[in-house]
Amino acid sequence: MQRIAIRRRVTRITGDLGSRRTEDVLAAEEPLEIRIGGRSLVVTMRTPGNDVELAAGFLVSEGVVSEAEHVAGARYCGGAADGEPNTYNVLSVTLGPGVPEPAPSLERSFYTTSACGLCGKTSIDTVRTRSRWAVADEELRVPSVLLTTLPDRLRAGQKVFDSTGGLHAAGLFDAATGELLVLREDVGRHNAVDKVIGWALLDGRLPLRGTVLLVSGRTSFELAQKALMAGIPMLASVSAPSSLAVDLADEAGLTLVGFLRGPSMVVYSRPERVLVEVSV
Repeated sequence: MQRIAIRRRVTRITGDLGSRRTEDVLAAEEPLEIRIGGRSLVVTMRTPGNDVELAAGFLVSEGVVSEAEHVAGARYCGGAADGEPNTYNVLSVTLGPGVPEPAPSLERSFYTTSACGLCGKTSIDTVRTRSRWAVADEELRVPSVLLTTLPDRLRAGQKVFDSTGGLHAAGLFDAATGELLVLREDVGRHNAVDKVIGWALLDGRLPLRGTVLLVSGRTSFELAQKALMAGIPMLASVSAPSSLAVDLADEAGLTLVGFLRGPSMVVYSRPERVLVEVSV
């Protein structure tokens, strides 16, 4: 199985001290082909590890599955030819009985890509139609003080980032206690989120009511879509959201928080869910 961090010889240049040859640790990036029924569905570049969760979360995001029993199994395919070693870069997923396979027209035509060619309104309507769970009516209330503690908790759990400095993270928190339920790292923001959602699916936790999803980078439409498909009512980020992410959150009733840094944050939608204590 591949390592999630790779060592490489590099030349390090430090100001007036000149250059020296040394060793650096890089976040691994390799392709993963996800197959269903023997047919290639998608190829994504990812950090190896938690690949079954990644595939399961991707299928949730695309509306293919929504319950643990919808995924009957997954296995790595061997080498391209007899006798070749298994690269662990092709994962074949078996859907549960009665779960329809994705239509061939969906192959490589997912709404999650930033260059999907759809207008904003069409994209939003598509997600709202396909999402099994609504979040608009969830009576979630999270103290702003609790939210401000989450980035440090996320950062403390990023074990691979400590050695590479090159991975995104997604963490799922209990909205009532602030407990970190699961954290996943990956070179891609969307992959890290898919791994979290896949973990929840395989553990029978969907929909993820009463939770906050925190991501380490900016919030795109794609990440807001994934949160909604998993029934997550609050999505937060240490960076900025895109305009379409805000539009989607506003229409679907998702609380979207950005620039969550230190004691401050910006709430872009459903601000009543964030409880602010004002000192008198």
